[in-house]
Amino acid sequence: MDHRSRQRIAQLYDSRLQRGYVLGKLAGDPVYAATAALVAGTALPLLDIGCGIGLLGLYLHAQGHARPYLGVDHDARKIVAGQLAVQRAGLAASISLRHADVSELPPMHGHVALLDVLHYLPAERQPALLREAARHLAPEGCLIIRNVLREPNWRFQATRVEEFFLRSSGWIPGGAQHYPTAGELRAPLEDAGLEVRIEPLRGRTPFNSYLVVARPHR
Repeated sequence: MDHRSRQRIAQLYDSRLQRGYVLGKLAGDPVYAATAALVAGTALPLLDIGCGIGLLGLYLHAQGHARPYLGVDHDARKIVAGQLAVQRAGLAASISLRHADVSELPPMHGHVALLDVLHYLPAERQPALLREAARHLAPEGCLIIRNVLREPNWRFQATRVEEFFLRSSGWIPGGAQHYPTAGELRAPLEDAGLEVRIEPLRGRTPFNSYLVVARPHR
């Protein structure tokens, strides 16, 4: 995405902090382009669990993915900010954002995104969310997860430092609860009958981030 497109999306948000966050994410975080590539050319809607301010939906629309997008998040402040941005973009007919907990997912089937969400849940709740996300996949859909994995390296330690500042700023109330290992993430998905691929997705960040793509067996 070019600079002008990033600026156009950022200007949809109210506060200077939000606009700076949007510009930084769109310029440096590879997860948006990775998600767009995975859903390109399909007619399926996308359910974005833990959507925050709805940035993924606006990015996908700007990249030509006009299929329905539904984002849910438990943080009402972020949902309100995202809804205002969507209204300003004139996209309320195709992009919907709802205030809801991960235990209250709507009856929608298609692609599912779960980006940087799991580690904000306790370890005992993570397998249940993964199984629930799998149940919302269409037969031709894919579950797209980006998460930090717990590993003994400097990238993981850098992630923990960043999460400390996020929690202190109030952007993520409560902060990280449990960073899963690759095995902890893979097992519930395979038990749900999905093929799982895990690969690094760090871009220009120092964080220990991975992309997980899970699909129903064909």
